[in-house]
Amino acid sequence: MSLTISEEQATRKELQANFKLSGLTVDQVAADLQTTPDYVDAVLELRVSRIEDPWILRNYLNAAIQAQKQHPIPYSRLNGSPLRHWFLNQGRIRRGSLAD
Repeated sequence: MSLTISEEQATRKELQANFKLSGLTVDQVAADLQTTPDYVDAVLELRVSRIEDPWILRNYLNAAIQAQKQHPIPYSRLNGSPLRHWFLNQGRIRRGSLAD
């Protein structure tokens, strides 16, 4: 899924807003998603090596926010089910890990 520059900017803001809303630390997210804090920061900035990683982070943040009885900020591009995107590795998304 290719994003325009404005779509990338909006998606970064949405991920970062939901990260803030979750109340989690980068270290907590990294531990839960089996990666490093630096890579979590990279995903928040959409500097990823795997296109599924923003979806994994989105799903994780949404679940954390919903567990607190709150509603995530809507996403403009990372919306709906990733299943509708044939090119995404669905197994990777289901595993919910940012590890290689």
